[in-house]
Amino acid sequence: MTDGKETHSLAEPRERLWQALGECDETRAVAIVRGALGTAGHAPAAAGHGQAPDHTPATAMGASAAGRMRAAGERVLLELIAPTQERVGLAWAANDITVAQEHVATAISERCVAAVADATAPALAPAFAGTFVGRVLVSCVDGEWHSLPARLVSEVLRLRGWRVDYLGAQVPTEHLVAHARRTRAQAVLLSSSIPTLLPGAHNAISSCQGAGIPVLAGGAAFGPQGRYARLMQAEWAKDAPDAAALLGRHLKPSGAHAARLPDLDLPHLADQEYTMVRRTKPQLVKQTLADVEEDFPETRHYSEYQMERTVEDIDFIVGYLATALYVDDPDLFTRFIMWTADILAARDVPPRCLFPALDSLRNQLKDFPRAVGVLTTAHDLLMPPPAHPG
Repeated sequence: MTDGKETHSLAEPRERLWQALGECDETRAVAIVRGALGTAGHAPAAAGHGQAPDHTPATAMGASAAGRMRAAGERVLLELIAPTQERVGLAWAANDITVAQEHVATAISERCVAAVADATAPALAPAFAGTFVGRVLVSCVDGEWHSLPARLVSEVLRLRGWRVDYLGAQVPTEHLVAHARRTRAQAVLLSSSIPTLLPGAHNAISSCQGAGIPVLAGGAAFGPQGRYARLMQAEWAKDAPDAAALLGRHLKPSGAHAARLPDLDLPHLADQEYTMVRRTKPQLVKQTLADVEEDFPETRHYSEYQMERTVEDIDFIVGYLATALYVDDPDLFTRFIMWTADILAARDVPPRCLFPALDSLRNQLKDFPRAVGVLTTAHDLLMPPPAHPG
C-alpha cells in the first residue's frame, strides 16, 4: 500500500506475456501489454521510475492524465517487457528454448515496445508541446545486434521529455559521430551486450568525446558496475532511469583534447600482447582446433555441424582472451569461460572439452605472461573440486 492506494502489480501480466512469447503469439503479447498500460496507469509510479515533468498547462488530455500515461508507459517498459525479455535470454542459455524461438520472442518484445510508444504518444504532445528537455542520440556500438536494451532506454527518455535519435543496431563509429555533430546532440548513449566489442566501443567513446560530445555507456559488455566504461573515461548508466538522472545533471561537453589513442587510457597495451593475439587470431584458432581434435577424442565423431560450432567456440575463446588483455582484466575471460561451461553442460556437452583449448592457447602464448596468467586462472576455475574421502 502506498498513500492508501494499492500499487497494481505487473507480476500476473508478466507471466501471461511470458506464455505468449513462448507460444510465438504476437497478437496476444501486444494485447497483454496494452492491457497492462491501463492497469499501471492507475498505480503510483514505482520507486526509481519517476514521472516525466509537465512543461505546459493541461490541454485536451490534461496534464494529470498525460503524466499518469507516461508513468504507466515507463512501468510497462521496465517492469513488464524488460524482465520478460531477460527471462527469454536465460531460457536460451538453459537450452529450454531454441535459437529460433529466442529470435521470435525478441521480435515480439520489440513489437510490444512499439505498442507502448504508440499508446503513449498522445501523452507526449500535451506534456511537452514541442519543447524538449534536450536532444540525445542512442545507439548500439558497431557490431552489436542486441538492440532491444537501447530501444528501451530511448522510449523511457522520450517519456521523460527528451528528443531521442535512436540509431539502432551495429552503427559504424564514423556515422555515429557525424550524426551527433549534425544534430548537435547533447550526449551520446552507447549500448553493448557483447564484451568482445569493447575495443570498438572505446574508439566510439573517444571519437565522440573528441567531437565535444559527452558519452554515457550501458549494457552488460561494460562489465560489473560499468568498470570498463569508466576505464574508457565514459559515464556509466546502469539502466534507463539512471541514464535519465545522469542526463539531468547537464553533462559537460568534452574538449578537443578528449580525442586520444587507447594507450592513454590503457597503458598496459604497450606490452603488445593484445595486438599480437588479435593479429594472429586465425592461426591461434587453427592450431587450437588441431590440438582439441587430438586431445578430446569425442570430436572425431562430430558431425559437420558440430565441428562448425566447435570452431566458432574456439574463435569466441580467442576473442574473449584478446578482450581481457585489452582491458587487463582476467575476470572478463573467466566469466565467459564459466558461462560457456554452463551453456555446454545444458546441451549435454562435457565442459572438460574446454581444457584442451585452454592448454593449447597457453602453450602457443607461453611468451606472453599476461595471456598465460588469464588462461591459467580460467583453467584452475574450471577444475572440479577434489573429492572428499569417504
